[in-house]
Amino acid sequence: MTSEEPFLPFFVPDIGEAEIAAVVDVLRSGWLTTGAKTKEFERLFAERIGVKHAVAVNSATAALHLALEAIDIRPGDEVIVPTMTFASTAEVVAYLGAKPVLVDCVADTLCVDPAAVVAAITPRTKAIMPVHYAGQACDMEPLLATVRKHGIRVVEDAAHALPAAYRGQTIGTLGDVTCFSFYANKTITTGEGGMLVTADDALADRARIMSLHGISRDAWKRFTAEGSWYYEILRPGFKYNLTDIAAALGVVQLSRCDEFWKQRSALALRYNELLADVPELTRPTTRDDVTHAWHLYVVKLNLDRLRINRNQFIDELKKRRIGHSVHYTPLHMHPYYREAYGYQPGDLPVARAVYERIVSLPLFSKMTHAEQDRVVRAIKDIAAEHRR
Repeated sequence: MTSEEPFLPFFVPDIGEAEIAAVVDVLRSGWLTTGAKTKEFERLFAERIGVKHAVAVNSATAALHLALEAIDIRPGDEVIVPTMTFASTAEVVAYLGAKPVLVDCVADTLCVDPAAVVAAITPRTKAIMPVHYAGQACDMEPLLATVRKHGIRVVEDAAHALPAAYRGQTIGTLGDVTCFSFYANKTITTGEGGMLVTADDALADRARIMSLHGISRDAWKRFTAEGSWYYEILRPGFKYNLTDIAAALGVVQLSRCDEFWKQRSALALRYNELLADVPELTRPTTRDDVTHAWHLYVVKLNLDRLRINRNQFIDELKKRRIGHSVHYTPLHMHPYYREAYGYQPGDLPVARAVYERIVSLPLFSKMTHAEQDRVVRAIKDIAAEHRR
């Protein structure tokens, strides 16, 4: 079967005239790189999260790298990372010569298993990096209790988690440092971009300096009327600063964050209702003590009820021109982690088993009910055609 319908994308960014006008204003201003607009974005973002410091950078990967560098991760240190995440969470550990110690997820939410974190702690453990998978907060209380006992730092990967909360606390206010993503398919976007937030003055100062070549504070002002040509290099830093062009987009997107969240949440609830009578899949599990950001809507196929596997199910979605993704192939199953650290696919069995069942369905704030109905119809048709 091949559909003649137009391709339905997995994600479409929600960019309006206000975003376009804001970017055009920056282009006309003559100041394109890091400047006053980036500082405005940082201030507004810190206020939105309820945290003292926000440092805008060019990706969440950059934010994670800066966070680990700021807490002094060094060669020989170990950092505990969930295997069910994107490449960047663990690769930034390797950037610093430390060892990413991969741990399993829980089967329902796919967030990191707190018990697995406890079991992975050694005298070399310097930090843990919980990932708020799909926009749902990890179970942070046992994680925070563990790190307090062992003196371990917490760097939260909140790439999916704006706006999300855990037991009434906004994600971004729990760990030592939290890192957000503004990639094109995230809950708000700057095209490429990220933000590091923290309540710690020293960590924020370090991250800010290292984000722009290790140059002394407020180096971006050196080409302004109040700036000076003179600067000092304090450390060999990185080129991670965000541009004012991107920040202009971010300022407007941030003002629409709650609007976007309400639209995605309503669509997720509608998916739940429309898919309730499909026994061939399991809908996402949502904990009662969280506010879910609904960056992703991930279903698990009940393969014992189907005559096809996950990859074949995805092929059927392709035939019907339905966008889709898989979040994620667990890190321990990738060649690099097998070769560099000796992981085997069966080492983290929950993640491996659930990986073979998961499919991410289209979810974005501009999605219409007609588009969502088309996704649901395709799923029901595939299930009916291939059920045992």
